[in-house]
Amino acid sequence: MARMHTGKHGKSKSRKPAVEIGTLPEGLKLSSDEIKGIIVEYAKKGMPHALIGQKLKEEHNVPYIRQVLGARLSTVIKGNRLEGAFPQDMLGLMKKAVVLRRHLQKNHGDQHNRMSLIRTEAKIWRLSKYYKREGVLPLEWKYEPDKIALIIKGS
Repeated sequence: MARMHTGKHGKSKSRKPAVEIGTLPEGLKLSSDEIKGIIVEYAKKGMPHALIGQKLKEEHNVPYIRQVLGARLSTVIKGNRLEGAFPQDMLGLMKKAVVLRRHLQKNHGDQHNRMSLIRTEAKIWRLSKYYKREGVLPLEWKYEPDKIALIIKGS
């Protein structure tokens, strides 16, 4: 399948080793309860999911969370009711859009970043449509850049 805004095709192969779920990798000294505790601790600090996974990999030698716990990282965070108001991917796009809008207020003639803002907001609209359909966002939610800028600034 081609990528959204380029004419290139991606590589769709999983690079993960085939291991049964629930088996502990070699050299792992933490139990599954300790790993869940670390995940909850990082989530309470407000760390994004990707950074939690990266820290677990680098600092605690947990290569694949799902193989060890039998559940995804987001499932563990949702189970402890620590998820935010917006999904992580959408929040990242909204932060990017806020930064781009602020940049374009100072630099009116920057056409490259204007196109980047248009693409980013298109992704936000597509994601919001998906999340409304899945019930993650309320049906009456609407992307309004001024309100989102206040939410991002407050967090």
